[in-house]
Amino acid sequence: MAQFQEMMRQQLESSMHTELEKLLNTVTGAEKEVSKADFEGFKNLFHRFLQVKGPSVEWVKIKRPPEDSIQPYDKIAARGLPDNVADSLNKLVVVKLNGGLGTSMGCKGPKSLISVRNENTFLDLTVQQIEHLNKTYNTDVPLVLMNSFNTDEDTKKILQKYTHHRVKIHTFNQSRYPRINKESLLPVATSLTMNGQNAEGWYPPGHGDIYASFYNSGLLNQLIAQGKEYIFVSNIDNLGATVDLNILHHLVSQPNGKRCEFVMEVTDKTRADVKGGTLIQYEGKLRLLEIAQVPKAHVDEFKSVSKFKIFNTNNLWISLAAIKRLQEQKAMDMEIIVNPKTLDGGQNVIQLETAVGAAIKCFDNALGINVPRSRFLPVKTTSDLLLVMSNLYSLEAGCLTMSPKREFPTTPHVKLGSSFTKVQEYLTRFESIPDMLELDHLTVSGDVTFGKNVSLKGTVIIIANHGDRIDIPAGSMLENKIVSGNLRILDH
Repeated sequence: MAQFQEMMRQQLESSMHTELEKLLNTVTGAEKEVSKADFEGFKNLFHRFLQVKGPSVEWVKIKRPPEDSIQPYDKIAARGLPDNVADSLNKLVVVKLNGGLGTSMGCKGPKSLISVRNENTFLDLTVQQIEHLNKTYNTDVPLVLMNSFNTDEDTKKILQKYTHHRVKIHTFNQSRYPRINKESLLPVATSLTMNGQNAEGWYPPGHGDIYASFYNSGLLNQLIAQGKEYIFVSNIDNLGATVDLNILHHLVSQPNGKRCEFVMEVTDKTRADVKGGTLIQYEGKLRLLEIAQVPKAHVDEFKSVSKFKIFNTNNLWISLAAIKRLQEQKAMDMEIIVNPKTLDGGQNVIQLETAVGAAIKCFDNALGINVPRSRFLPVKTTSDLLLVMSNLYSLEAGCLTMSPKREFPTTPHVKLGSSFTKVQEYLTRFESIPDMLELDHLTVSGDVTFGKNVSLKGTVIIIANHGDRIDIPAGSMLENKIVSGNLRILDH
């Protein structure tokens, strides 16, 4: 039986290699060379995918991480900062994951180009933050964007506007991998071009691809040659992911033999974060456990706040020299995430992906740091957008901070209905963003609009039934209110 399975595996692999070769022959020159390098990575991933049997973790082997492997942020901050902050900063590179599109928020093009605050986009805020650091400390912290084939062209066009800012900006591209037919396990694309139906045949393989792409681009070696030692990696839509001088100082001040090569910022789980990946001890190593790896029988246990108390913010600090070493030794090992998709024509495909944090187990002296919740402020939906556009936050040098006027440091729970999903539609429903300083919970469903200077406090639930419309009048103050039915204020 095992022999037969091995034969089948070899046959599938051989068929895949033949198809990839055919795809490569549909282009010439530089494009062919880039795709050839991408395909090497894909072949390796596909090979591993065929070898995998059953879940990637055995539940009984999972242990809680030892006390000292996840440090509280306060303990790290208590050490204070040295006089020469600039020395530490000059060893740092900021990397933003910029491969995603704004489609889930109804926007065309890269998500990083959506306006989030005072006409500033995610990218504007990132550039402002780093420029502020470089001016304040007279340093040279560069910004690196990991683009995907979906975002590269639009991002490069927009980068021209930052030419006179005090930030060097580099970009490199994630790989482009072929989506594979769920049944045949062969590529669905017929050529390397991105025209027509072929465009659906390709995908960027998750942010775990950063290590190989960064290394292959030549940029990693270039930055090491400039004396850079660490990268701070985060999602571009996490507005809480700013450069933290305490964590940076902790990294660069370690004695050489004990150098920490990987820091994952984690934060306490709330009921809203039950799906986030968590840190565990597994076979003597710190390891990231994602919900996709959890056997069905244990999913509820994984989601419980009592057993797994923290989750990964995807703010990561990683040693450049360690990435280089692991890439050259081919020792980077990340679990494969099998992502099923259905194409527009109804065809079922799978994407093989990896996650950047999953490599934590490959690095020496890896550490989790339990950071304040404020370092995790992702904008995934218009509900998140409402929070960051409101007076709950003030903006200074590209950084959003919770207003001191808010009595509780927690963010309100906001749920906007499907009429608000797309950014353009959401914007037309607010004449101005309501005062939310004293808000705890907001649920809005159906055809609802807000006039100017509305104030929301406590728990506010507004539900317009199908066919009804609710206009919240200008200047209204709603405190612990449920509004439903048809409330339309007509102008005379």
